[in-house]
Amino acid sequence: MLMASPASHREDSADGVASRIRSGERTGIGWRRLLDQYFYFLMSLFMALVVLYGFSRTVGDKLLHPAIPRPFILYLHAWVFSGWVAFFVFQTAMVRTSHLRWHRMAGRFGAALGASVFVVGISTAITMARFNIAHFQSRYAALALLVSWYDITAFAIPFALAIYWRREPERHRRLMLVATAALMAAAFGRFPIPPQLRPPVFFYTAVDSLIVLGMTRDWMVTGRVHRVYLGALAAFLMCQAAVVHALYQHSPYWLRITHLIVD
Repeated sequence: MLMASPASHREDSADGVASRIRSGERTGIGWRRLLDQYFYFLMSLFMALVVLYGFSRTVGDKLLHPAIPRPFILYLHAWVFSGWVAFFVFQTAMVRTSHLRWHRMAGRFGAALGASVFVVGISTAITMARFNIAHFQSRYAALALLVSWYDITAFAIPFALAIYWRREPERHRRLMLVATAALMAAAFGRFPIPPQLRPPVFFYTAVDSLIVLGMTRDWMVTGRVHRVYLGALAAFLMCQAAVVHALYQHSPYWLRITHLIVD
């Protein structure tokens, strides 16, 4: 029986280590390729699921079978908001499947739809604040208007920048993700999390985590984080802190403004 020499053992061992390193490199490359090619499409699907789950818990009582009929604009808002989420899924799918011509052709429709999200969103917030005060004597309706307006503005600014930089794909797609993430606050706020387990302003934390996912994707794929995400997260955190401070302090300045609007 032939005995393997120590040198042979060393060679076999070295070959095994090299094989494992190559396998690890292929695995790493595979994950990077997956994130690079599928991240935005998968994020669009995830956000669509967030909307479906969050609003499925209230749509029956608030829209389909309300005890008090809701204003028409609330139904319009639901269609426009849902339409934007569906459009975002469609556009990321077109990019993923390399149908860039269709993606660009749909861009004008998307610009009009995004603008309508802003206009209808602001109008709905004012109308529903008046509705809640008139029918439910809500003490917080005017103050809560700040949250709705912030959410719509947090969508509108990155959306407008995305349109401006539509010919720069790296900026454009990140800004579209940030804009759509801003709209998720209302859906996250409807998640059935027990009060004792619910972090303060959970809906803002959840929105920010979507941007953090984008930052994580950048770091894993390119080794650095794009400045769009860095700027967006910094702006979101500062504005959210201001909104929360105004809410908890019952800002007299903001209340004067809102009462002028809703009264």
